[in-house]
Amino acid sequence: MPNNLTRFDPFGRLARFDPLRNVDDMFSEFGLSPRARFANMAPRVRMDITENEQAYLVKAEVPGVSKEDIKVNIDGNQVTISAEVKKETEQQGEASLYSERRWGQYYRSFTLPQAVDDATAKAEYRQGVLELTLPKKGNGSRKTLQVL
Repeated sequence: MPNNLTRFDPFGRLARFDPLRNVDDMFSEFGLSPRARFANMAPRVRMDITENEQAYLVKAEVPGVSKEDIKVNIDGNQVTISAEVKKETEQQGEASLYSERRWGQYYRSFTLPQAVDDATAKAEYRQGVLELTLPKKGNGSRKTLQVL
């Protein structure tokens, strides 16, 4: 026979107290979503980082950017990815009715557990994905990679 007893916690509701739980509903009544507040923020570079015994492997999404506009800086175990998405110019006689595409600066900086050998590091950009191969190294140094 199962036991259906539960322990009563008089402060349980206070522990779950969320004073902003209805804020999303308030914004939806006015036709705004909470995301609208962040519409002008710079897009964040999304990435996956894996490692093996020799190197760190980074795959970063940087869509809509030409490889000439991507910069990867290495300073010991600190890696910085930055890129600029340029806004397309409108043709004469055209007017923008609606635009969801982002333009501006992409930026992401992260620290790895071990220094990177910048002399043998590689960066490739294909179909909106930047792939970095960052070999591990004992001591740190500084270098800017050229994206191929």
